[in-house]
Amino acid sequence: MTAGWTEDRVGALKKLWLEGQSASQIAKTLGGGVTRNAVIGKVHRLGLSGRAAPSQPARATYRPTRPRPAASAQPTQAPSAPRRIEAAQPRPVAPTPPPPAPMPELPGTATVLTLGAHMCKWPIGDPSSREFSFCGRRASEGVYCGEHARVAYQPQVRRGGKDGATELARSLRRYI
Repeated sequence: MTAGWTEDRVGALKKLWLEGQSASQIAKTLGGGVTRNAVIGKVHRLGLSGRAAPSQPARATYRPTRPRPAASAQPTQAPSAPRRIEAAQPRPVAPTPPPPAPMPELPGTATVLTLGAHMCKWPIGDPSSREFSFCGRRASEGVYCGEHARVAYQPQVRRGGKDGATELARSLRRYI
């Protein structure tokens, strides 16, 4: 059911809106099938943006009272004489256990399920076999360990003895 916006209803809407009532409160007051959304839509179409008061009632905020430091006329106490500090008895120190022996980094110990972010991802073996694994050592250069990075990342070899003209002629012969 759509609300019929008569001049009386529009006038009441404007008055209630400027008094700071919410859209729900205005809809209840107007009645006759006027919904909250209908009130909001009409307010926007009429261009009623400002309100005289907030739509929510002002709440009293609870602020606990803080004790204020009293300005006393009493002189402050002088610090007491220094106390003698007894020498503390040394506590017995428990011997620390030796660090665990480092696990040898054996290539081929990582599987897809155990491969971590900082482990070498060099594949070892045939991917279709059950023995397939990854290197698994600590990755130092990109995604590979030092040994496998030297294989994976070959430095670019510059061809010696050829000048630019010879190289250009060679390239042009491909297209002729």
